[in-house]
Amino acid sequence: MAIPSALHLRGVLLDGTAEGEHVGELWVTAEGRISLDPVPDAETVADGGWILPGLVDAHCHVGIGPDGPVDLEEARAQGHVDAASGALLLRDCGSPIDTSPLDDDPRMPEILRAGRHLARPKRYIRGLPIDVEPDELPAAVAATARANPWVKLVGDWIEREAGDLAPLWPDDVLRAAIDAAHAEGARVTAHVFGEDALPGLIGAGIDGIEHGTGLTDETIAMMVERGTVLVPTMINVENFPGFADAAGEKFPRYGAHMRDLYRRAPGRIAAAIEAGVPVFAGTDAGGGIGHGQIVDEIVALAGVGLGPARALAAACGDARTWLGRPGLVDGAPADLVVATDDPRVDPEVLRAPTLVLRAGVSLR
Repeated sequence: MAIPSALHLRGVLLDGTAEGEHVGELWVTAEGRISLDPVPDAETVADGGWILPGLVDAHCHVGIGPDGPVDLEEARAQGHVDAASGALLLRDCGSPIDTSPLDDDPRMPEILRAGRHLARPKRYIRGLPIDVEPDELPAAVAATARANPWVKLVGDWIEREAGDLAPLWPDDVLRAAIDAAHAEGARVTAHVFGEDALPGLIGAGIDGIEHGTGLTDETIAMMVERGTVLVPTMINVENFPGFADAAGEKFPRYGAHMRDLYRRAPGRIAAAIEAGVPVFAGTDAGGGIGHGQIVDEIVALAGVGLGPARALAAACGDARTWLGRPGLVDGAPADLVVATDDPRVDPEVLRAPTLVLRAGVSLR
């Protein structure tokens, strides 16, 4: 429900990184903004506990359901689930519907959008992407970039004649397309499961790789050199054996490849972390994963090499800095989560927060 008066919170204030903290207090104005100066007549709603910025799901799809595109009201329900889980900032990595009319809903998370996926005809899930031929990609990317802070490419997908994953775009087209996005002030990321598309995408200057299960030592080194980020969607990688089973006898090479990628994924992601690739938390909600599971992804990243404190940062303060959104600073929207214990020690405490505020609106 909406909060009619100013609020007061006292506890351990975390900046959402692995280390930053101090015992203190903050206030929330009636307009839903953080104030570090006392606000008269504020109601104390948290006295003790750990107070941290709202969580970030850096790979989410509001507008996609199990059977493809959903209507706006179902998309609203998806966003409500994410926000109630503490994920108050989403990077929507491709949606077939325009969800911007939901921005006025006080229970929706903040959404940074990538428009629709861009793919070659018949090389991605029907009904989700804008289909373009390679020579049309730079213009399509530029158009998406003018309307969104991100652009989402499909970097690889099953090629039916080959019967396996294959890149969608020539290297020269990728360079032109990514340059076009950057000229418009947007960043570009790409869905990539396998190995072969990665050198071209990273070499073309792409800003991010989604999934990245096919990373090699060479492409990890390229990412480190160029500062390319990785959002590995660990909990969605658990679907790979099911994808392989669904391929059946029709695409045996693809099925075997997906099982091999699944087997090697934890080690490859751990190698990227060890090498210094920036890693952020994303669930792939809507892409085979239900909404509201950001804590599952934090726990998975902790287990694959980040550890609990850095995994939390990958879904909180560090992710907010990467996406250009504020934390618990004066004047920022009051998007915050309150936990009973230190989530840098045990992220599981975030499954039952005592308070979630979205711009001063209580969601729990």
